[in-house]
Amino acid sequence: MSGKRMIGVDVGGTFTDVFVLDEATGKASVAKVPTTRPDQSGGFLDGIGREVADLSTVSVVIHGTTAGTNALLERKGARIGIITTEGLRDVLEMRRRDRPRTWGLRGDFEPVVPRELRLEVPERTLADGLIRTPVDLDAVRRAAQQLLDAGCEAVAVLFANAYANRDNEAKAVAAVRALWPNPHVSASSEILPEIREFERFSTTALNAYLQPEVSGYLHRLDNALRDGGFGSEFMIVQSNGGVMGIETACELPIRTALSGPAAGVIAAGYIATEAGFPDVITGDMGGTSFDVSLIAGGQSMLAPETSIDFGMVVRTPMIEITTIGAGGGSIAWVDKGGLLNIGPESAGSTPGPVAYGQGNTRPTVTDANVVLGRIDPDNPIGGKLTRLDVEAAGRAIDEHVGAPLGLSTTEAAEAILRVANSRMAGAIRLVSIERGFDPKRFAFMPFGGGGALHTGAMLADVGIGRAIVPRYPGVTSALGCVIADMRQDFVQTINATVETLDTAALGRFMQAHVDQGTAMLDASATAFDARETVFELDMAYVGQTHTVAVPIPVTVEDGKVTPPTREAIAAAFDSAYHTAYGRLLKTGTRRVMNLRSAVIGKRPKFDLTTLAPDGGDMAASLKGHRQVHFGTEWHETAIYDRLALPVGAVIPGPAILEQADTTVLIEPGLAGEVDRFGNTIITRKEG
Repeated sequence: MSGKRMIGVDVGGTFTDVFVLDEATGKASVAKVPTTRPDQSGGFLDGIGREVADLSTVSVVIHGTTAGTNALLERKGARIGIITTEGLRDVLEMRRRDRPRTWGLRGDFEPVVPRELRLEVPERTLADGLIRTPVDLDAVRRAAQQLLDAGCEAVAVLFANAYANRDNEAKAVAAVRALWPNPHVSASSEILPEIREFERFSTTALNAYLQPEVSGYLHRLDNALRDGGFGSEFMIVQSNGGVMGIETACELPIRTALSGPAAGVIAAGYIATEAGFPDVITGDMGGTSFDVSLIAGGQSMLAPETSIDFGMVVRTPMIEITTIGAGGGSIAWVDKGGLLNIGPESAGSTPGPVAYGQGNTRPTVTDANVVLGRIDPDNPIGGKLTRLDVEAAGRAIDEHVGAPLGLSTTEAAEAILRVANSRMAGAIRLVSIERGFDPKRFAFMPFGGGGALHTGAMLADVGIGRAIVPRYPGVTSALGCVIADMRQDFVQTINATVETLDTAALGRFMQAHVDQGTAMLDASATAFDARETVFELDMAYVGQTHTVAVPIPVTVEDGKVTPPTREAIAAAFDSAYHTAYGRLLKTGTRRVMNLRSAVIGKRPKFDLTTLAPDGGDMAASLKGHRQVHFGTEWHETAIYDRLALPVGAVIPGPAILEQADTTVLIEPGLAGEVDRFGNTIITRKEG
């Protein structure tokens, strides 16, 4: 009987990936199954069932989910209402007075809450926290009943300046919860007690918008796992790369907005750092998108906010990820001007690429790879099909790309890949060169089902020196679920100059954050290797709009916080500001805008060498040869069983390494070498 097993599950647009680690033996197994729509729980449970028959042997299930992201992008959240301060009914609609198209004179935007469901009540709290008008609780109750009568499933309470004093909003929320028939009541002072009305309102409203959808989905999964004999913790990956319990995720679904991609970045950073590459640019290519992130010194970049779509701003810490519509299922099309485009529309898992034979007639990036011999039609990933239809893929490419552009089938397929590669290279430049990072000092880590097919193009187009392909690239995000730490983030607006800052009050906020975070860790059944608390201040000079993130070293002993001095805060700001801008404003007055805290429970990491091949033989791993097209020529290309290659094996290009979850392409002029973790390091051939 094997020991307890840890399971990571990542649900993507096309495939659901499962990574299973046996904690006793250190052995791993993977599964890749089609994502089920509209209810993703089908693929989730199918994937687990293929690898684990007895759920009572599972110690933890960690899920990277796109349920929230999809609901936002497709606007398929709940019917919700808003109760807000008189005069603030239209904050969500006015936004920052921006436009969908910067240079256009027209643009339409509909907030997720229609105007008739945004109700005002008498109350007013001033920016300094003084309550000028107490909240009218009878008006609040009437508004809540009106929203219920209108069929609302969830409600958001959004009061002016509730970050400075939550008393009015807290009383209103209590009144609403007393009569609301479910737990889907979101309060801005609980979700985001931070200055700036629109960002606070948007984040809270979107949280309410997701609550019924995400909580229903997660509870269905949890119940199904329990029915199957699972009796341990079920946790969810957050957008910041940490994990949280299911109940927290149901209360704060907005924190899952980039859950799946974040797990992939966490795994990539861990794998790359262990392999000796602390500076890495990740490229997660799934069926729908290509997600890029930069990791410097082993640390992923965190952003304080993002826009899921125009006007849908989410302000919560999340890993910086740039996403473009260039996945394996992205559709290639020629516009009226005769230009070839890739995406953003995707064939997804249903109907999928033309080669899947499920009704799609428009060519995709995957179809181009199939036609050029880069994907084995008799060995498709995911286990959904026994064979891919190469001929149908070729006909679709001819009709939609070749004929309009006057190209042969092969030329059109190469053109599709060149355009896709160009878009992906542009995304990599965006997170590196355009932010002051030299890509030559970074390694590129492709993962996802399709990333490793485009490694050579990224090295050539961007100038990166090497690539590191992880042992299981197709399920890297699922692996990231298994190794992610438990984390809880907090924010509180301070809004004071350094000279007037009440350090005792700052210490009380820090202590409250530590207490709440510690309670969350204590409630978990996880045995943590270590606990860590991180503090950061958003600071700027008075008169500046944009802030600088200033790390603050703070002593926490036996759970008690010793707040920093004003002098320490000023010195930390000067250092951070000079690093960001190269100079200081000698006469400027420093202002502390927000306190940000993170309480982190370090979960045990497993030894990646357990993923490495046990023995193996270079000759035995050779499966044969086939013709593969590169550039302008067909090349006789060696085909290897990647998982059978031994540590230290050197594979000269052109070569293809096949495994159940992906295909690795080593182009002419490149060579691959298997390191001690089972990763394949791809570099240019010497000489």
